[in-house]
Amino acid sequence: MKISIIDISIVLAYLIAIVAIGFVLKKRASKDMQAYYQGGKKLPWYMLGLSNASGMFDISGTMWLVTLCFVYGMKSIWIPWLWPVFNQVFLMVYLSLWLRRSNVLTGAEWMRTRFGDGQGGKLAHLVVVLFAIIGVLGFLAYGFVGIGKFIEIFVPWESVSPFLPFELAAQNVPYFYGILFTSIATLYVMLGGMMSIVWADVLQFTIMTFAALAIGIIAMVQITPEMLQAAVPEGWANPFFGWTLDVDWSGKIDEVNDKILSDGYSLFSIFVMMMVFKGVLVSAAGPAPNYDMQKILATKSPREGALMSGFVSIVLMPIRYFMIAGFTVLAIVFYDQLDLISGGKLDFENILPSAILEFAPVGIMGILLAGLIAAFMSTFASTVNAAPAYLVNDIYLRYINPSASNKTLIRASYIVSVSVVLISTVIGLYVQSINSVLQWLVSGLWGGYVISNVLKWYWWRLNGQGYFYGMLSGIVGALLFPPIFKSIFPDVAGDIVPLTVFPLILITSGIICVVTSLYTQEDDREVLKRFYRTVNPWGFWGPVKADVLRDDPNFKPNPHFKRDMQNIVVGVITQTCLVALPIFIVIKEWQSMATTMAILLISALVLKKNWYDKLRTDAL
Repeated sequence: MKISIIDISIVLAYLIAIVAIGFVLKKRASKDMQAYYQGGKKLPWYMLGLSNASGMFDISGTMWLVTLCFVYGMKSIWIPWLWPVFNQVFLMVYLSLWLRRSNVLTGAEWMRTRFGDGQGGKLAHLVVVLFAIIGVLGFLAYGFVGIGKFIEIFVPWESVSPFLPFELAAQNVPYFYGILFTSIATLYVMLGGMMSIVWADVLQFTIMTFAALAIGIIAMVQITPEMLQAAVPEGWANPFFGWTLDVDWSGKIDEVNDKILSDGYSLFSIFVMMMVFKGVLVSAAGPAPNYDMQKILATKSPREGALMSGFVSIVLMPIRYFMIAGFTVLAIVFYDQLDLISGGKLDFENILPSAILEFAPVGIMGILLAGLIAAFMSTFASTVNAAPAYLVNDIYLRYINPSASNKTLIRASYIVSVSVVLISTVIGLYVQSINSVLQWLVSGLWGGYVISNVLKWYWWRLNGQGYFYGMLSGIVGALLFPPIFKSIFPDVAGDIVPLTVFPLILITSGIICVVTSLYTQEDDREVLKRFYRTVNPWGFWGPVKADVLRDDPNFKPNPHFKRDMQNIVVGVITQTCLVALPIFIVIKEWQSMATTMAILLISALVLKKNWYDKLRTDAL
């Protein structure tokens, strides 16, 4: 074994604690469907925010971000716009308000408030369930791959194989560990539902905060600016860039240049422009039907939904990037001490676990391991909780057994949870790279999501059939276009193929969505009027707005488009500062830190005046 008994004990204590939480909350969670999936809408916004932040502090994503920071330095702060990380800003400013006003249980159920119960509404409802399940399976496979690769570093197979009645090939060891930890996560989320997830997440984020601060401080004590400067190429500590990346590791760590080439990020300006274009559209479409949406719907009120979304960036970014920067500088300066070989080949995604193994002292290593395993558990559990919310509430209860008892529904939720975990595990067995899954999820699959879901908020004439065919064509395109593109252009880096085909998926699904809507009958005007009055969006709602004002001259349409756009720009600046600031602190770039701090304070004051102070009125 490569870790001490003390560290193992800390990890085991954590695993026992989260399973205990599931058993303790089982009775409360099984009270009814709202209690199971939304905690009865009684959980405070800051706990849901911590839970959401914990879910985003996932182990696979953290391994990926450490790799990015190592290879690209300060320029890596832009690459997570692929996700896009600034979708939380759109949610904070206005979309959480709009979504929470619907007062529904799931994103698929929300479709009924927008498109009604006619044929178009049913089709829209079904395609959202389909998208949600595909997304859940993808994210579970992504987490499965990450946790397996992570644990393999600390618990080598030769240490445990004598105690097991079977043998495994080296390449299958991560899958064994992935199955083990996904089973534990599935158990506690099945038992306690949303309540179990949130309480476990608060514990997990507390552990992660302590671990992050510890590793960042260790790095600051051990690494001087001169040591880091000698180990990195020119421009590594500069967040700004030209047409190309201009980071050359030749003579430092030559293998990193091969990594940059395989990633396909050399033409960095084009890459960032594509990310911004995609990111704005994805963010404007609103949250995908996953755990993020479920936690917004679980808040007590629209105002608390907005506060929860804003709180996520405040608590997540500084803590997460303080740790990421700490591991990165330790790994760069002491690169020769790291073991990055996995399955017989160099794997930069092993930087994080190798750095923990090499640099974390006894006790701190156990806390780090518990924290990062907790991060995996949080993401995995929240995603598992989303699957039965859609399949049980939106399919089984609505179409198969409308009179099902609460006990039957909870039992069905258990079955669905186990099933999606098993299916995602099979998918994960065929995945080689964390980044490859991530790129397909955030670029390919989301390409199919964007147009229909942008138009559902902002254009009254989008109907259920247009939404259905736009989404369906996008999902099919996300499955088919990347392999076709790769076969035609084999020299394009595989990890950026989904981002490259994003515009093609967008245009195809957009044309189908708009044309279908215009050539089929508009949705029931009464449904549209009820939606417009309840959600009160801005956008192209002219005819519906006129009807609502004719019925109720005292109704006040949403006039805040310009203010919301200003707040989004300021919010993205604020969030980017929260990412850059802890990295500058760890690498001791004090002048850059002071500049970033000044920008952060100014932007925060603007948001205080232009968003927070107006939130109580806007949320009504």
